[in-house]
Amino acid sequence: MATIDVTVMGAGVFGLSVAYACARRGASVRVIDPNGVASGSSGGLVGALAPHVPENWNDKKAFQFDSLIMADAFWHKVGDLAGANVGYFRSGRLQPLADERAVALARARAVTAQELWQGKAVWKVEDAGQAAWMPPSPSGLVIRDTLSALIHPRRATRALAKAVVALGGEVVSDGAVVGKAVWATGWSGMKEIGGNGVKGQAALLRYDAIGQPQLFADALHIIPHGDGTVAVGSTSEREFDTPFDTDSALDEILVRACAAFPVLKGAEVIERWAGVRPRSKSRAPVLGKHPTRNGDYIANGGFKIGFGMAPKVGEVMADLILDGHDAIPEGFRA
Repeated sequence: MATIDVTVMGAGVFGLSVAYACARRGASVRVIDPNGVASGSSGGLVGALAPHVPENWNDKKAFQFDSLIMADAFWHKVGDLAGANVGYFRSGRLQPLADERAVALARARAVTAQELWQGKAVWKVEDAGQAAWMPPSPSGLVIRDTLSALIHPRRATRALAKAVVALGGEVVSDGAVVGKAVWATGWSGMKEIGGNGVKGQAALLRYDAIGQPQLFADALHIIPHGDGTVAVGSTSEREFDTPFDTDSALDEILVRACAAFPVLKGAEVIERWAGVRPRSKSRAPVLGKHPTRNGDYIANGGFKIGFGMAPKVGEVMADLILDGHDAIPEGFRA
């Protein structure tokens, strides 16, 4: 590669999505990460691409909705270029409803979803029924939405790196920052601008629920991956001493998961994972001009919704970097 137009620091899902979008438009790109692809929170296990509730609409929710709608075409193209299965599946999601108040609120949201989700997905209340893959529901009713999807984070991030290379880009552990620079350095990068990191712990179980919807209850995501495993997570720890070690907090997550979803009792735990997710003060992604590195750009702060946001993050950042067109929501600016 003779000339580099864009250098991206960080080979997580945000950094690689920016590099991918720029490369697809003909830019020569270099991605640098001394720790390797998917070494941070993008190398996790869960992969819940779940929407915000369809009410009190704002720029963040609208941006996420657009990105979730883009996700199917985005990830299938990435998989084709990489020659890899990224584990993407628009699975939908089931959530139990505890009582009459929860049912009434869910039904009200079903009405607002008709407008806010533009007929592209459905949020509805239905009978829980007796299926094995169904969360117990005190009301006998559940929410089913058809917008939620799932992905295998580690595989998807590695495939995204391969797709960048297939488009002529570089993904390296060291190199010079040449051309326009984008900083997508996760937790460490957020601390530079006043954000922080939130530790998450998750587990992978050997349980075959391929093709089933994801489940959500007791603040837990239960994600049935397409390889015959189920991911369970996660903790949300603002204070921690060991960022990459699992501990009793994950044991508690597993106990809660089996209580909320008894079908998982006895499933073998085949992997335990811990990592730190980058979080901004506002909890929204931080995109656009870098606040402290003059002339550079930033794409960071995916926190718990990075994979859901990534397709559109790449596009709006490429618009700004390559064309000077700024379509970044005001609330996302540093």
